[in-house]
Amino acid sequence: MIGNDVIDIIQSRKESNWQRKGLLEKIFTAEEQLLINKALQPEIMVWLLWSMKEAAYKIYNRQTKIRSYFPQKLECSFRFQNDSYMSGTVICCGNRYYTKTNITNDCIHTIAVINPDHLKKVIEIEKKNISKDQYGIPFLTSVQSDSVKDVSVSNHGRFEKVVALSFNDCPLSEPD
Repeated sequence: MIGNDVIDIIQSRKESNWQRKGLLEKIFTAEEQLLINKALQPEIMVWLLWSMKEAAYKIYNRQTKIRSYFPQKLECSFRFQNDSYMSGTVICCGNRYYTKTNITNDCIHTIAVINPDHLKKVIEIEKKNISKDQYGIPFLTSVQSDSVKDVSVSNHGRFEKVVALSFNDCPLSEPD
């Protein structure tokens, strides 16, 4: 299973005031608030943590079919971090999700999976042959093999990311 979230940093500056009273307390755990307060770039830390939560939530939603707003139940932690890349985990209701995030001046993009080895198998794909089930969860259909694959779609501002897992025995795209 896979989830992803993309944040257009410029768009987020126009749409959201992350510094408004009570917002951080509503969305982030006490530990995450400490990370934000100690960060050299607190704005980037806010959107990094939010992106991790969103990507993991997409898997949780796929697993449980539960749609609810409970960002504090998604607890983020870091395994590795530098200025442009970060890996971590998100715990939600006893489930552990593994994340990797790429950070540029314009964009934060996080991918979440249920098995850390799957982070090596993530591919970006074109947004075609994608449908949604009755819960609004996207999937990729393959006409040739009559199969369905998990896919995650995210867009914000100028960016759209469509990702899936590629396994040798599971082709993800139709031949031209």
